[in-house]
Amino acid sequence: MLHLSMPLPEWARTSVGNSGIFAGDAEKMAFAIGLARSNVEEGTGGPFGAAIFNRESGELVSVGVNLVVAGMNSVLHAEMVAIMAAEAVLGTYTLAVRGRFELFSSCEPCAMCLGGILWSGVERLVCAAAADDARAIGFDEGPVYPESYRYLEERGIEIERGFMHEEGKRVLELYRERGGILYNRQ
Repeated sequence: MLHLSMPLPEWARTSVGNSGIFAGDAEKMAFAIGLARSNVEEGTGGPFGAAIFNRESGELVSVGVNLVVAGMNSVLHAEMVAIMAAEAVLGTYTLAVRGRFELFSSCEPCAMCLGGILWSGVERLVCAAAADDARAIGFDEGPVYPESYRYLEERGIEIERGFMHEEGKRVLELYRERGGILYNRQ
């Protein structure tokens, strides 16, 4: 059997152990954006961060940062890393059987991550920066349309976009200023 690994940077692993219960959406999003910012500042990956929380308790379940280049794997987007980590922690292929969960992302997801969110069992998605902000610095987010979000909503996933937008956008701009690798150019 093939076993893949997604080695989170040490600072990211530590962030999981040092956190606890998050009180509200602003605290959760600030945490996800902070993951993205730390990933840029530490030079460990792309300008994207995500975290999955238990909706009822506010407890952090998992974190994800963009590890595409570091992990040499095009699937290791922040949202996908957070989903895979949550499934590993909870011992399931779908979060829906273990409770109610929400994903906070520093930027609107690409096409692949939207698909992963659909199948993950996450019931709420909250995004900061817009996909257009990622495109503005040179990333290609793939075929994401208004219908993509409607499809998720029709399947019961609540979506909030643009929450703490400027804070998320600033991380993307920081990545561009620092000359970060654009591994998926438009």
